[in-house]
Amino acid sequence: MTDSTHKANGLISVPEQAQGHVLLSLPREDLDLIVQLVVASGSLKDLAVVYGVSYPTIRNRLDRTIARLRDAMAGRKPDPVSELMADLVERGELSAAGARQIRDLVRQRERSGGGS
Repeated sequence: MTDSTHKANGLISVPEQAQGHVLLSLPREDLDLIVQLVVASGSLKDLAVVYGVSYPTIRNRLDRTIARLRDAMAGRKPDPVSELMADLVERGELSAAGARQIRDLVRQRERSGGGS
């Protein structure tokens, strides 16, 4: 711990110079994934073992984290529908093909003015 960091209520507070950093806009699960990826020296295979999931699953999680980070860097807000569908796919409650169909339908409706 450095002088600019201290413990408060059992949690490490954010150093003043890091406040407002784009990484802090990510959900905690994304930050944890990034930390574990660094600790695993960038090995997705090792990261999959840490999380107890398959390589494709960890690759998908990392891709989602990267997309969230890119959106945050561009000042875009997360799309709650896309986030929900990604969570459902990850849990096996919705197929990837089904999620793509829903996404395409929503985009089509948005382009056509959102009518039913």
